[in-house]
Amino acid sequence: MKYLSEYRDPAVVQQLLQEIHATVTQPWTLMEVCGGQTHSLVKNGILQLLPEQITMVHGPGCPVCVTPQSLIDKAVYLAEEAGVILCSYGDMIRVPGTHRSLLEAKAAGADVRILYSPLEAVEIAKQQPDKQVVFFAVGFETTAPANALSVVHAQQAGIHNYSILTSHVLVPPAIEAIVTDPDNVVQGFLAAGHVCTIMGEEEYIPLVQRYRLPIVITGFEPVDLLQGILMLVKQLEAGEYRLENQYSRVAHAQGNAAARATIAQVFEVSDREWRGIANIPKSGYELKSSYASFDANRKFDIAIGSSHVSNGCIAGDILRGKKKPFECPQFGSTCHPMNPLGAPMVSSEGACAAYYHFHHMAAESLAL
Repeated sequence: MKYLSEYRDPAVVQQLLQEIHATVTQPWTLMEVCGGQTHSLVKNGILQLLPEQITMVHGPGCPVCVTPQSLIDKAVYLAEEAGVILCSYGDMIRVPGTHRSLLEAKAAGADVRILYSPLEAVEIAKQQPDKQVVFFAVGFETTAPANALSVVHAQQAGIHNYSILTSHVLVPPAIEAIVTDPDNVVQGFLAAGHVCTIMGEEEYIPLVQRYRLPIVITGFEPVDLLQGILMLVKQLEAGEYRLENQYSRVAHAQGNAAARATIAQVFEVSDREWRGIANIPKSGYELKSSYASFDANRKFDIAIGSSHVSNGCIAGDILRGKKKPFECPQFGSTCHPMNPLGAPMVSSEGACAAYYHFHHMAAESLAL
């Protein structure tokens, strides 16, 4: 398949590995931002094939993983106490809240539905006008256009029993938060190619210039990732810092103009709490006041107690690249996919899930 099989070619993988080995002369710590990239690195055994001088750490680019516990609790409250039809992407329903997950709420009788698109939730609201329907709108910039479009469609169709519980986060502020952390060790970033497909490149240029930080926009297949790593290593070895685009076959400088316009129509930038990390200024989207009637936070009187994490989960350190999943004493024992203590063990983009499912398969991976 074009743009897929050639990016999994073992011969090209070996060639790139040889070039990386020949280029690197000193230790470098690199971070792939996106959880999809983490899964590809682990599943394909790439981490074991890189030179020992290169350390890959895993970033906060898993939107399910960084959704704060308080929002999980709000979603559970809406489903259980407010009696809404609570619609969500599948990854979200098993993420632990303070007392229970959405899956546990569903098992107890709440109307929680797994959907593939927010437009499905709009259709449910249209078909059941006597019920309030809330879509748990989670994601980075990649899912923001569809979530915004669902609000536009509901407004145009006069569907007033639809709203979204927004949990959108933005990548560039997260990178800046990592770089400015006093304990930061990351020297170069692989940026998420699908985010740049929507948003373009311009938001990364100030980061490169302000922090003298090499950033390479990168895809998700083995060849993509190895090309991105090679481009970063070449910059670092030469003492250079630039924004480069490895994923140019899909991501373009200006991004997707129509998608960006839809985001700008519905959302505005706001401060956002990141689970296990911190409150990062200007790092999320909220609905504009002109769409307040579609904002579940404003529409419902959501009464929840204080949210807290007291189970020893070190997800925050993992999402900031400070620790690897296997450095958690609970990894694979008390914490596993059937009993997740934190979101990174649940999500299909979570680093802990990647290590749990694939790390032992490295010797049999495609890259070998």
